[in-house]
Amino acid sequence: METDAVNLILANVIRKRYQLIVSPIHFKEIADISDVVERVQVRLLLTETGVRPIVDMQAVRQRAEELFNMNFGAADAVHVAFAEYSGASFISCDDKLIKLCLSRSVAIWCGNPVAFCEMEGLK
Repeated sequence: METDAVNLILANVIRKRYQLIVSPIHFKEIADISDVVERVQVRLLLTETGVRPIVDMQAVRQRAEELFNMNFGAADAVHVAFAEYSGASFISCDDKLIKLCLSRSVAIWCGNPVAFCEMEGLK
């Protein structure tokens, strides 16, 4: 179900209904993908469909440090902080991360792909 929800969201990104917000940490994580084909496909998806908003990176870094001090992993803290400063919803397949977001003072909607599709009425 989650895979179908991700594909539905991506299809709506391609149709320009939603924007896929890309942060610098995405490309650092992509570089760590060992499968070359997967790495190229993910990088292509982000470069062709992603939007890189202009945000105050100093403020993002400060917020990421706050989140890190609230037990977020380093990369997760950056993802969430960047989403907050971009005004984006935060969608993740990591249930523990979503629970952490919901239990902390995260200033944006956070949930898994299925919950996002349900909230947005995507079918």
